[in-house]
Amino acid sequence: MLQRPQANEFDSYFTKYVYNVGDKNINQFLRDQEQNIVHLYNTLSEKEAEHRYAPGKWSAKETLGHINDSERIMSYWLLSVARGDQTDLPGYDQETYVNHGDFNKSEVAALIADFQRARQSTLSLLDSISPAAWVRTGVVVHKRVTARTILYIIAGHTEHHMNIIKHYGNRLT
Repeated sequence: MLQRPQANEFDSYFTKYVYNVGDKNINQFLRDQEQNIVHLYNTLSEKEAEHRYAPGKWSAKETLGHINDSERIMSYWLLSVARGDQTDLPGYDQETYVNHGDFNKSEVAALIADFQRARQSTLSLLDSISPAAWVRTGVVVHKRVTARTILYIIAGHTEHHMNIIKHYGNRLT
């Protein structure tokens, strides 16, 4: 079982994401998280999924679109670091991605399916990473991290956004 990264494996900026996972088995966490997202989003109507709980905040559809984009980008970071690439990997402007994603024009079912494809791709990648590669370090947005940290960031970032959706779920209508 892959152990949670130690604090010296990542910049403090990533702490909230790493600790969102806790000490759970990360592979099972990712699989359970996928099922939880599918279940949660299947309970939303199209109208509910387009609602913003406050001005300037993302709708549930935009949030899932953001999660999908982030999973792909962060999986690339994981692949790069695990393979030993020492390139300073770039970040991304999440607002630009959401603003140009037109996620509110997508059906909830399409966004769910997209998430499942992105998550399955991430899970497939895990099978190609050797035990030694998990502690390889690389640089992501000028911050040194290990490969396993990036996996925890992927899961913790998704959990962060799902907690917001769950918290504001009663305000979606």
